[in-house]
Amino acid sequence: MTNTQKIYLDYAATAPLSESMKTYLISILDLWGNPSSLHSAGEPARQLIENTRRTTAEFINADPDDIYFTCGGAASNTLAVQGYDKKHNCTVFYSPTAHKSILACAENCKNAHSLHVDDKGFIDLDDLKKRLDKGCINPFIIIGHASSEIGTIQDINAITDLVHFYHGTVYLDCTGSIPAIPIDTKKTKADMIGFSAHKLGGLKGCGVLYKKESIKLEPLVYGTQERGLIGGTENLTGIASLGKAIEHYDYSAVSSANRDYLYERIINSIADSYLVGASIESQNRLPHNLYMCFKGVEGEALMILLDQSGIQVSTGSACTSGNLTASAALSAIGMDKRDIHSCIRMTFSGKETKEELDYVSENLKKCVETLRYMNQLSS
Repeated sequence: MTNTQKIYLDYAATAPLSESMKTYLISILDLWGNPSSLHSAGEPARQLIENTRRTTAEFINADPDDIYFTCGGAASNTLAVQGYDKKHNCTVFYSPTAHKSILACAENCKNAHSLHVDDKGFIDLDDLKKRLDKGCINPFIIIGHASSEIGTIQDINAITDLVHFYHGTVYLDCTGSIPAIPIDTKKTKADMIGFSAHKLGGLKGCGVLYKKESIKLEPLVYGTQERGLIGGTENLTGIASLGKAIEHYDYSAVSSANRDYLYERIINSIADSYLVGASIESQNRLPHNLYMCFKGVEGEALMILLDQSGIQVSTGSACTSGNLTASAALSAIGMDKRDIHSCIRMTFSGKETKEELDYVSENLKKCVETLRYMNQLSS
């Protein structure tokens, strides 16, 4: 590997656009008309949006009338959580390992309570049942399908069945899971689902909210677009990119092989390192997620050293990078406070070569040893 090569292992944050996507986006730039305009200039833009609405509905086995376009995953979360809380008298329960936008929304709800999770990040269903047994008003449960940080996948059917038994409502944030796990709204039975286009290979700035017709929300942005729930002229290129990404998305190509290969190299060569979240063999872990702790090492420093070697990783969710406070997810699972800042996340495309993975393993070992040696000198 040459010094000019880069190995990108942060696909959970975002992915580069494919060449075919770039070509497609250039081809639609002349669709400049406003989709809300009734004249001939607006018609092609409006038609493109409605075609994408149908394509998106087919992708998640939903009705097109239940699909709403937003300006991103966080916007979908906000519309679902704040929109429902403002419209209804409800008791909110949320997962502490969910995306930061959900945690922030929950903090601003009228009556919100954090759920308990175990040391792998799984929601404690017995605890949830005890809370629901107390007879809370209109329970509204907010969870991430999978933690994009630690990779743990929740048992969605068990959660939705339990909540619906108590006549509650479930919002499911699938932004972190949708690159690896297909969504079927009929099988998950969640009342609302949100995700983002760029996790599937589309443009940033476009999100999706699915909601059952029976669910009523207060608008996020007032206006006439998206049936009054999200006002403002639609992001035509973003929505179009979602439609194109969905057309070519191939779940059969999703594999844990590269993650597992690198994990074995790390665990057998770097002392005092361990996996965070569900076990590597578990079906309840995202197949492209590897979240590792290296005791005695500052995660931010390790990330910077690796970047200097052409290896790009993260210390967690892109929405919390640069924030030196303890990760909410790691705190929630009861991780040793001495280890909370000693983690990095590596997420894979599946197209990495064995040579690249070996290079990562070798340099990771060198960087960890360098940082530990420097810490010894300073202590």
